[in-house]
Amino acid sequence: MLFKDIIGQTSIGADLRQMALSERLPHALLLLGPAGSGKRTLALALTQFLLCDNRTAADACGHCAACNKVEKLIHPDVHFVFPVTGANMTSDKFLPQWRQSLLENPYIGLFDWLQAIGAENKQGNINKEECQQIVRKLSLKTFEAKHKVLFLWLPEFLGNEGNRLLKIIEEPPAETYFILMAENQEQILNTILSRCQLIKTLPLSDAEVAQGIQKSHPELSDQAWGAAYLANGDMSEALKIAANKENNDAALFLDWLRKCYKGNGIEMVKWVDQFASVGREGQKHFLQYGLHFMREFLLIKLTGASKVRLQPEELKTAQNLVKVLQPNQVERIAQLFNDCYTYIERNANPNILFLDASIQLHKTMQRWDA
Repeated sequence: MLFKDIIGQTSIGADLRQMALSERLPHALLLLGPAGSGKRTLALALTQFLLCDNRTAADACGHCAACNKVEKLIHPDVHFVFPVTGANMTSDKFLPQWRQSLLENPYIGLFDWLQAIGAENKQGNINKEECQQIVRKLSLKTFEAKHKVLFLWLPEFLGNEGNRLLKIIEEPPAETYFILMAENQEQILNTILSRCQLIKTLPLSDAEVAQGIQKSHPELSDQAWGAAYLANGDMSEALKIAANKENNDAALFLDWLRKCYKGNGIEMVKWVDQFASVGREGQKHFLQYGLHFMREFLLIKLTGASKVRLQPEELKTAQNLVKVLQPNQVERIAQLFNDCYTYIERNANPNILFLDASIQLHKTMQRWDA
């Protein structure tokens, strides 16, 4: 990945290049920003820039042996760590899938990544074995390059195991760089945060997302602007929307709203039984979409906006709900979705959780507590 090929984040890319050229790059760097904003592409471009044999002030050469290996994600001095599933499993076991996924879509999100490795209803994790392996790998000499790079995606999944890395992050071996990419600062250990230099990325603009789609996927050019508007700065989501006109989460969510509004117990139970098989990451993704829908609905309710980040069928449902839901009801629904998200992460039974959520949603929509 070259800096010139990155979508947006121009000023951050320039800052990273300048730090590397002046040898002032911190040994532990944390790129923090929303999903799909380009943190991983920045990390890949910086890694290639660091290891390139013939770089210029503007970019890596893109042709030397080191560049070719970094671009193929096979450089022996670049170590990848990312959430995986399974007892005692580490990132090395999933490197073939990782390489294929990133080469196809360098903006791939957590949900799509876990589906790519067959996670089903399991949640991602970065475990003790992974942390021990990181320490072992970084204690070795470099194979080819002057530098070693530890490329760690989503340190939020380290949990308390991250304490095993504190010493090596604070006092790394010579010429070793940690590049971490995160989306939720509150879920990262403060002891890790304090050892990293924080750089924040902003969501991509609609224009940047549209141009990115047109450049990387010319066959989707006709859908680029519409997808960019709906994706809210998330390049990965925009690519999915452009490639698939029908949004499964949207259709499922609207169906759930209608069933909960009517309050037919048999229909709600059938919906819950079907939805329980989606898997925990799929359920979390669904709830995130629900929060997005409620946020856009509130814009319509409070401002009368007709241009919101919803597709036609979603927009029609939102407009129909204007006379049904008041802001205080939307607040309760949003809190309900947030609570459900938390309970899923704590391995709640999905049948019980979503049946209870359906009943609460029905009561809220029908104003039983008004």
